[in-house]
Amino acid sequence: MGEKQILCIGLVCLDIINVVDKYPEEDTDSRCLSQRWQRGGNASNSCTVLSLLGAPCAFMGSLTSGPVADFVLDDLGRYQIDTSLLGPHPGCSFPASIVISNLRNGSRTILHRNRNLPDVTAKDFQKVDLTRYKWIHWEGRNPGEQVKMIKQVEQYNTTVPPEQRITISVEIEKTREELYQLFQYGDVVFVSKDVARHFGYNSAADALKGFYSRVKKGALLVCAWAEKGADGMGPEGVVIHSDAFPPTAIIDTLGAGDTFNASVIFSLSAGKSLQEALTFGCEIAGRKCGVYGYDGIV
Repeated sequence: MGEKQILCIGLVCLDIINVVDKYPEEDTDSRCLSQRWQRGGNASNSCTVLSLLGAPCAFMGSLTSGPVADFVLDDLGRYQIDTSLLGPHPGCSFPASIVISNLRNGSRTILHRNRNLPDVTAKDFQKVDLTRYKWIHWEGRNPGEQVKMIKQVEQYNTTVPPEQRITISVEIEKTREELYQLFQYGDVVFVSKDVARHFGYNSAADALKGFYSRVKKGALLVCAWAEKGADGMGPEGVVIHSDAFPPTAIIDTLGAGDTFNASVIFSLSAGKSLQEALTFGCEIAGRKCGVYGYDGIV
């Protein structure tokens, strides 16, 4: 067997990106400067970045059929992402996001539609050969099922030597109450700026201090704060910080958070320290904001 993979579980969708000179005003008729299709979804994007960084990776999610699914599969293949765990769901609607990208400041507005394509379940996950993976990352979506999956990995980890155990990471991005149970299950927990603000925290450092009691013993907690960089905390209780690395010109911020998460995972999985991982994550996320899409970030 070759090098073990990093597996990301979550959403894959189609992003339809419309580039405009300025954000459209209400009741106006605006022209797009350009439009393109791009594979999206948090876990899917993170796989793209992991692959560009040189990590063997796999994606697990749901896929329907049709031309959009063909486009997504072709793009996953272009980045050499293992798609053997994609679950087919013919007849379902493919999730899509309309993205309005502002050329003047690189900001983006996302309108997402996801009707009836089911998320990965614990029953689906039972088919996974865990011996193939060194790290599994869950994008927080259907936490009741995801906790069951994580417990399968925890049980597996009790049967193998420490060096063969799978590292578990979770992303808590949305302000949904049911997602917060995931705090206690990750070896590495990514919590978003939106969630931090929802709880009344005004900085990454404050969020880490407030949330750390929720994570399991020994876990790393990470919070990125856009242009202010990112902070992390481990069991020592010390807040570690990295400044941001802004590009010369901000061109495209779509997927910057997914890029940061993937880069931190890549660095930690290679044995780097939390400080090194945060700095690397901020650096690669900064590069991503200076290019369209992902090609050119490494």
